[in-house]
Amino acid sequence: MRFITQGACTFNWEDKGYISGDHINLVSSSLSSFPILQRSSEEKILYSDRLSLERQKLTVCPIINGEDHLRLLNFQHNFITRIQNISNLQKLISLDLYDNQIEEISGLSTLRCLRVLLLGKNRIKKISNLENLKSLDVLDLHGNQITKIENINHLCELRVLNLARNFLSHVDNLNGLDSLTELNLRHNQITFVRDVDNLPCLQHLFLSFNNISSFDSVSCLADSSSLSDITFDGNPIAQESWYKHTVLQNMMQLRQLDMKRITEEERRMASVLAKKEEEKKRESHKQSLLKEKKRLTINNVARQWDLQQQRVASIATDEDRKDSDSAQDPCQIDGSTLSAFPEETGPLDSGLNNALQGLSVVDTYLVEVDGDTLSLYGSGALESLDRNWSVQTAGMITTVSFTFIEFDEIVHVLPKLKIKFPNSLHLKFKETNLVMLQQFNALAQLRRIDQLTIDPQGNPVVNFTLWKYYVLFRLSHFSMQKINGTEVTQNDMIMAERLFGILAHVASSELPQYRLISILGDARKKQFRYLLESKGKKPGIINEENNDSKRPVGENTNRATLNYTTREFYNEKLEEIKEKKKFCKTYIEDLVKEATEINMKNEALQKLWPQMFIELVRDAVIEIRNKNSYMKLCLQQITDQK
Repeated sequence: MRFITQGACTFNWEDKGYISGDHINLVSSSLSSFPILQRSSEEKILYSDRLSLERQKLTVCPIINGEDHLRLLNFQHNFITRIQNISNLQKLISLDLYDNQIEEISGLSTLRCLRVLLLGKNRIKKISNLENLKSLDVLDLHGNQITKIENINHLCELRVLNLARNFLSHVDNLNGLDSLTELNLRHNQITFVRDVDNLPCLQHLFLSFNNISSFDSVSCLADSSSLSDITFDGNPIAQESWYKHTVLQNMMQLRQLDMKRITEEERRMASVLAKKEEEKKRESHKQSLLKEKKRLTINNVARQWDLQQQRVASIATDEDRKDSDSAQDPCQIDGSTLSAFPEETGPLDSGLNNALQGLSVVDTYLVEVDGDTLSLYGSGALESLDRNWSVQTAGMITTVSFTFIEFDEIVHVLPKLKIKFPNSLHLKFKETNLVMLQQFNALAQLRRIDQLTIDPQGNPVVNFTLWKYYVLFRLSHFSMQKINGTEVTQNDMIMAERLFGILAHVASSELPQYRLISILGDARKKQFRYLLESKGKKPGIINEENNDSKRPVGENTNRATLNYTTREFYNEKLEEIKEKKKFCKTYIEDLVKEATEINMKNEALQKLWPQMFIELVRDAVIEIRNKNSYMKLCLQQITDQK
């Protein structure tokens, strides 16, 4: 018994009573280029409704006359390139053209009764010309070159569709196939599936050996209420650990998966795993939201930083125009002007607003603790140093990173940093306006620094060739190990001393006596504190902390004279001096004015005094000229006073 299997369709030709091709006579005709089929009367009576022309090496369809009752026609395994000469077989219900060389579906418009059309293993590139085959029940197009599902929406009675081994990249345009129960799409290049949930009768779907890599690309299958059998084997998705339980969780109606029956235990396990997977997804989604919010916040801080720098540059330009003839004080180069420009809290631009729906980002600073690193973005983040940090968290922090913060503002919080995070050893600065070597002097007030990282972005000071040597010289009491990731060598320390050693001597010799005494007092206090700390340590601890035991007991006194005054402090001093000058000027002006008035009065008195003296003497002589009258007048005045 001989069977011919094509995808999901299996036909037993001998059981159906097909006559073998060996009993067929094909006669050539001078009137036509097509051979003419001839059968004996007995054969026509015996096999009136079926005919097999299998393996006849046919290149064209022969002319078939007198076979009006033919219902089953087989052209398997020939070399036919075009469907023709069968338009008169209007009662035909099954046409098999498997394994030929047909490139286009044509010549079928009159076969309105056709129910089975087998065109597997041909060269067809497009589904077309099926408009009149509305009774079609089985359509087999496997093993062709079809790239798109189209022109089949009218086949409302189609039950079986085989498109295996084609060049399909996606599945859609299946609306209207209301009777379809089996769809074979094996061995294609499919990456996503759509419209399958609109097939009310679909039970079997074969998607083996395609390029499906995620369940989202076939999520419409979860909405199919009739689907009971599906295959995904041979796809990337089938290699994932979550594959089976995800499919079972989303497609509860399935009875078979990858040709294996699904048990209740598998469904239960799938449900448990799906819940765990959902929890992971929620956590992952939460982390993604946090990361996105962090990114948007940093972008917001960066934008405000840029606006601030533009304003500072604009103000500096205006000042240069006004004072073009006057030299600018070095301390004014890197002053903090953040207080003059309050942070903007307006809405973000539309691009950022649309980046993450439902996430509002108007934060102007960000504080992040990641392992042993504390990252501060924006000047508002400095306020976090006033919080009540837990002892465990504070002790864990060894690296502190500053980004988009004016260095002058950082200087104010360095004492807090030393107290809050006693184990901080590594400082990072990015976009902090480090513009001159003098600013590094402020870091001397910290407890300890092993590593220093100055990002070139937003810190022009790194453009100075000798900036690293100045840091090593000024902060030599820290015995730093790395600067910008590069190990500090003994030669570096020697070179730093050679380059800047004279600087400390000059600074201390030129400093006013009162200021030098003040600095010496501070230095001695530091030395005394370091001495107490070193005495208080146990020998075992000192041995364990080799680096600390080798440190000097304090900051060099000459280097201590090299300090940094922030612009804010400098401006306060200037304002104080201006107020004092103004007061002194006003006070002196008042004194001068008062002295001038006194002098003018004195000069006027000197001019009037001779005449006044004469008049006084004259009046006195006149009064006492009559002694008795004068005495009576005096007695009367005395009496009146009593």
